[in-house]
Amino acid sequence: MISGKTIAITRSKEDSKEFIELATKENAIPLPIPTIELVSKGDKIVDEFLADIKEFDPDYSVFMSSRAVKLLFDVAKNTGKHRQLQLAVANTIVMAVGPKTKEALEQEGIKVSYVPTKYSSVGVGETFTRLNAEGKKVIVPRSGASTEFLAKLLQKIGLVVKENHLYDVQAYSDTVQWNEFKESFSKNKVDGIVFTSASSVRGFFEIMLQDHVQQDLLKQLQKLQIVAIGPFTAEELKKFDVEPQVANVHTVPGAFEAMKNIFSLA
Repeated sequence: MISGKTIAITRSKEDSKEFIELATKENAIPLPIPTIELVSKGDKIVDEFLADIKEFDPDYSVFMSSRAVKLLFDVAKNTGKHRQLQLAVANTIVMAVGPKTKEALEQEGIKVSYVPTKYSSVGVGETFTRLNAEGKKVIVPRSGASTEFLAKLLQKIGLVVKENHLYDVQAYSDTVQWNEFKESFSKNKVDGIVFTSASSVRGFFEIMLQDHVQQDLLKQLQKLQIVAIGPFTAEELKKFDVEPQVANVHTVPGAFEAMKNIFSLA
């Protein structure tokens, strides 16, 4: 039973509302730990994106996170280019990687034509395969820390891909917010951790290795239940010699369900 278990998630409190709600309903104790922060490339990102759309003239635009949507459109509002951005994106066929990203786009007045059944790069690839989109152009605004997997996958399918990097990612700098987690972790009071992205894995280890020897940290992690939200997050964990369970549905509710199932079988 997950009731009474302390489960950490590699997101800030603000970004963990859904997880906190799910955990609280099951009488589990949610513990958000912000592992990464965005390093914006400044106001120029909107101009660069608009210039790329004009020059590249894409048929599709693919948004891989609600974070990318929010950042791009917030900068556009601040620079008086919201309408211009709206029209540029609306002039393409829009795909959102999952329901949260779709919702973020719709809040900006953008019609989303496709959401893959699998909320991942693989799902995006499968959707384009079904669309017979060979030879079409796709623009993908996303993090500079993203892997090349999506671009290579879409190119293999026969699409022409342009990635547009809006921001970089670094380990979260305000580690004061980690004090509660670190104290609970050192006293063996953390029962599980949900990792929500490959960059959050890197951020977690960068922060934790400031206080721990890697071998000791791994020993401690082996006592916990570890869930990766998807395969890329799992691959990143394996680089640190951590073998996670992978959520069947690559969303926060899916990851929570995976964690719940682990404890129900324990």
